Amino acid sequence: MTELLVAPPAIVLYLAAAVALARPLFGQQAPMGRLAMTLAGIAVVLHAWLLLGLHRGSLDLHFFAALSLVACVIAALTIGVNLSRPVAGLGIFIFPLAALFVALDAYAAPITVPQPTMGWQIKLHVTFALLAFSVLSIAAVLAILLAIQERALRRSQFKHWLRALPPLTLAESLLFRMIAAGFALLTLTLLTGVLFVDNLFGQHLVHKTVLSIIAWAIFGALLLGRWRYGWRGGRAVNLTLLGMGTLFLAFIGTKFVLELVLHRTL
Repeated sequence: MTELLVAPPAIVLYLAAAVALARPLFGQQAPMGRLAMTLAGIAVVLHAWLLLGLHRGSLDLHFFAALSLVACVIAALTIGVNLSRPVAGLGIFIFPLAALFVALDAYAAPITVPQPTMGWQIKLHVTFALLAFSVLSIAAVLAILLAIQERALRRSQFKHWLRALPPLTLAESLLFRMIAAGFALLTLTLLTGVLFVDNLFGQHLVHKTVLSIIAWAIFGALLLGRWRYGWRGGRAVNLTLLGMGTLFLAFIGTKFVLELVLHRTL
């Protein structure tokens, strides 16, 4: 397939963008943010082209296809966020993962048939779910970066590699903005699920639904704690990662067990 020819340059560009951002990890050089975002932008375009070609222009939510789609959206959001906030360091983590999921979808995934034509209601539900997961994934990466920086500062380890990461105050501020946006999108995901998805608590969906509600409650509690009690630092990081871990189990873990272990589809 000609689409498979698109995968290698997308992978190389994603990795090249990550390397350009990670230069401070290997010496005193400053990160090449503008070049990295340009390379990553081209990679995202190729990634989207690959998704359209491999999955016949349809919404394919099978395990590897879904991972690749989520990675493409997260990479695109990372570039978009960086237009207004200097958070290019996120790409050190996100772009290599996007490259990995491109490779898996293109060369390792079994051939799948995209889901039948969906009504606009289900497409709306899936869109909210995809955006919620992607935005909260970026929040989780920010939480990890925040934890790394705080630990280094507590130990007075002012090393050059910190230049590859977003400023501490900016990372914390953006973390809560991303959580608020992700929480709103997750709320819409659950609401449209209740309204439009048949048998939401059916045998194959009950775990996904319950875990999603638990993640929603965790992020809601974190936002309430931030507003009411000024939660920040380690507590915010831990709750963010707990909420994202729960959401990961709901979205990705459930699909992994059903499709790759039990060989079933939703």
